[in-house]
Amino acid sequence: MANALIVDDEKDICELIEIALAGQGVVCDAVYSVKSAIQKLKTNRYDFVICDVRLPDGDGLDLLAHVQKHYANTPVCVITAHGNMDMAIRALKLGAFDFINKPFELKQLRTVAKQAMQQKNGRALKARESQEVKAGVKGANAKQMTLIGQTASMERVRNMIAKVALSQAPVFINGESGTGKEIVARSIHEQSARAQAPFVAINCGAIPENLVESEFFGYKKGAFTSANQDQDGLFVAANGGTLFLDEVADLPLSMQVKLLRAIQERAVRPIGGDREEAVDVRIISATHHNLEKKVSAGEFREDLYYRLNVIGLFIPPLRERGEDIVLLAQHLLARLASESGYRAVELTQEAINKLQHYDFPGNVRELENILERALTFIEGDRIDADDIVLTQSLQQKSLGEEGLSLEGEEKIPDDLEEYMHDMEKQLLLKALEDCGQNKTKAAEMLGISFRAMRYKLKKFGID
Repeated sequence: MANALIVDDEKDICELIEIALAGQGVVCDAVYSVKSAIQKLKTNRYDFVICDVRLPDGDGLDLLAHVQKHYANTPVCVITAHGNMDMAIRALKLGAFDFINKPFELKQLRTVAKQAMQQKNGRALKARESQEVKAGVKGANAKQMTLIGQTASMERVRNMIAKVALSQAPVFINGESGTGKEIVARSIHEQSARAQAPFVAINCGAIPENLVESEFFGYKKGAFTSANQDQDGLFVAANGGTLFLDEVADLPLSMQVKLLRAIQERAVRPIGGDREEAVDVRIISATHHNLEKKVSAGEFREDLYYRLNVIGLFIPPLRERGEDIVLLAQHLLARLASESGYRAVELTQEAINKLQHYDFPGNVRELENILERALTFIEGDRIDADDIVLTQSLQQKSLGEEGLSLEGEEKIPDDLEEYMHDMEKQLLLKALEDCGQNKTKAAEMLGISFRAMRYKLKKFGID
């Protein structure tokens, strides 16, 4: 059994909520004013609170602030007038768990109540899990990279994640490419009441413009020439869970207005469909662009920006986290050894010094590429400074081979990840050619295991 406090001056609404939640084993206390609610909170323990904004003796948002201050572990869901998204966003910014529009559907109400109870019951477990990764590295068998780091900036990020995970509010993550925005989004999801539901991630910039709507909303059979069967979109795939929109700034303007409506109405209409389908999805978005400048330039809708950026979270670049480089490098080496068949190795102090004096324009992703390249070509079980090939030395080597000179001017590749990807692929192809396409011999020549060789051939699409 769970206990809920319902605060609304309309008795019919209170009775409707009580009836709707009774089937979920929720016992409700109903009160009709802020003063009565405060008295009830003093004498009873509640798993969550549902509160109207407009009350006879005060503002429901004031009650929200009171609950946050004195009963911080109690989720509050705010009821707002239909279409009043400004009030809903304000409530979310102030810490509301979620909001419900009047007139509301009972299904939506029950879903929000269920998630609020899950959030309440799962907090202790999530807090313990968060502590496990706070200081550094999980085991090499971890499914994904966790937030590694002990710097104050990463501690702030972890604390922010723990806070926003307790809400259903949209989160906007800003940070340079390679800083780990998707990892942060997954961490929010995994610490939330939606942890057991899907986490669906999509790179908005990777979808052709003519396919964006069908990818997001799905389509019905016969909607267009190649629509041979019904196909669910990303919103339906993420139903009950989290939809992560990476590089959201790359969405075309025509799609932005449709995305805004889907978020506000919590419903989508597949292409070729004759009715909308209700969806329960939390939106987390991210970009490395300055979205405010995009809005000012008319390249991104202002109303969508404010709808996505209810809670903002900034991920610091690696160059501002120098103390974390060793922890990150050790974690990445352990993961590469586990997943890709590399042998266990360690970094020499000279190699560590070299890494710590580098700016990492590609951030954590670049560090991983650098270490993977070093693992590919070292012969022993130690990575030394000479094995650490940085962007500058790669560029100098390339210029030297071509007999070019920039007369002191150093040019950095426009796309570091693609540059290093191509270099490694060429080295693999050269080794295969020198060994008569014998993979075993090529692996020996490169100083890697056969398992690592197979992984790399698959990674680069080499048959």
